[in-house]
Amino acid sequence: MNPSTALARVFVDELWRSGVREAVLAPGSRNAPLAFAFHASDAREQIRLHVRIDERAAGYLALGLAKVSRRPVPVVCTSGTAAANLHPAVLEAHHSGVSLVVLTADRPVELRGVGANQTTDQVKLYGSAVRMFHEVGAPERRPGQNAYWRGLVARALAVARGFRDRDPGPVHLNLAFREPLVPDPGDDATAADPGAVADWPESLEGRANGGRWTRIERLATEQIAWLERGPRTVVVAGDGADAQARWLAETAGWPLLAEPTSGARSGPNALGPYRLLLDAGTPLNQAIERVVVYGWPTLSRAVTKLITRDDVMLVVAGRRPAWPDPGHQAYRVSAAVALEGTVDGAGRREPDDWLTAWLSADQCARVAVEEVLAREPAFSGLHVARDVAAAVPGGGLLVAGSSSPVRDLDLAGAPWTNRLVDEGGRIAHRDHRKVIGNRGLAGIDGTLSTAIGAALVHRTGPAYAIVGDLTFLHDANALVRGSYEARPDLTIVVVNDDGGGIFTTLEQGQPAYADAFERVFGTPHGVDLEALAHATRTPYTLVRTRRELQAAMSRSRGLRIVEVRTDRSRTRELHTRLAQAVRTSVASLR
Repeated sequence: MNPSTALARVFVDELWRSGVREAVLAPGSRNAPLAFAFHASDAREQIRLHVRIDERAAGYLALGLAKVSRRPVPVVCTSGTAAANLHPAVLEAHHSGVSLVVLTADRPVELRGVGANQTTDQVKLYGSAVRMFHEVGAPERRPGQNAYWRGLVARALAVARGFRDRDPGPVHLNLAFREPLVPDPGDDATAADPGAVADWPESLEGRANGGRWTRIERLATEQIAWLERGPRTVVVAGDGADAQARWLAETAGWPLLAEPTSGARSGPNALGPYRLLLDAGTPLNQAIERVVVYGWPTLSRAVTKLITRDDVMLVVAGRRPAWPDPGHQAYRVSAAVALEGTVDGAGRREPDDWLTAWLSADQCARVAVEEVLAREPAFSGLHVARDVAAAVPGGGLLVAGSSSPVRDLDLAGAPWTNRLVDEGGRIAHRDHRKVIGNRGLAGIDGTLSTAIGAALVHRTGPAYAIVGDLTFLHDANALVRGSYEARPDLTIVVVNDDGGGIFTTLEQGQPAYADAFERVFGTPHGVDLEALAHATRTPYTLVRTRRELQAAMSRSRGLRIVEVRTDRSRTRELHTRLAQAVRTSVASLR
């Protein structure tokens, strides 16, 4: 066995032993040893391999696989610009805490800096965006390599999962390979034990009975911050907050302002169009004395304004070393938060005057939003988001595109009724409808690939994605899939307003900037999405009514595109009417 093949096989074998079950490969020459090794692992039904021709799509596919499976997922590429094209996915994984394992192939040191083809400086290519970088030197036929390679895999996966510092995220291993890059003639690549070779100076086998080389235990202890009941408090749940935020809100009797991708937007304390309530300038808003923040709130300027107020006590709950505090006002940061006197297994506290007032205002706001949408003659992104959210069944998955779709879900999508349970100290949902999105950096790139990856490992129900037309076009390569590749069950709903609809609701959408708006912000493209779908042999449906959308959502087998065309020229005025309707509806409560 040649050294490059030995390194690749040991690496892949140890990844499997350590719990890796999915991997993504972008084909190339220098990464051929890893390609052969992952292909053989797939043939042994150990690590399922996904092949994509575009590295950017490959990176986001791995991101989606890792987000939903909650396992580290390797993404493998060759040298040069291939490695650079993984950078957007690495940045998203860094900011959202996703366990991405980046394996870049490289030339050996003697071929660097001498003009060798497809060679650039890949050492620490992703800078501080990775939790760990390691330069894996070109393998050599000598003793000591097996323990080094297997121990390195164990360390990299532990860092990626945040086992020792509670800070999961991407890791980067840069692997140098010398030729030959293909297995030797007669080498059995699919052998049951890839480490059993006779022509190597040491055994390349792993631990006995398929065990991992190094068992690294997760740090389990955490301090709880006990909060007194006194101050009037709201709970804000941003991206990745999970069910703990809902548990605190219900056991303490506080209103819950939860974003769609928080994992906490459900239950009786969750508010619907909360950002319109915050913008309405109600006495309730001014009466807030304390805010407990989970996750990373990124959707609303109203929430950002709330957590930066100097008259509000800000408590941040979370396990990662960084925390959301844009106004530098946090007075307490803890891994876990609970109300004083709360016991394990505590249920929902009966609403007091504070929570009752918020729930009453929320009900008025929901009715106002529904009345405005009912009077709107044209289908809008808000209508689509509302109906898509309502169609997701228990156990379903929804991937929300950045820009308008996730904000439309936040405004028009009613909180779900998932059941909250205590599983031996871990708070979790039953009948859980899961919403995810790339909110780490909130870019539109890679969303289709993320959704496809998520759908491939989602096991409890149908999967959907809701995206804008620019998001769809930005990652259209995700639809290019070889005949050998697994096909997800995923319905992609595209809200097509022929450009950047979100900008109509921002400052640049004001009439004063109309002369420049269409070209530099609206960016109409006129692309025929049906023709694009046919080019990739992806089933396509154009829907024009609410009933047609509901019918399209009911068919969940295979990968499908559902297009809904909307008119963004009406978006700014619609949002203005919604805000005014909510202000008027809650004014009667004063």
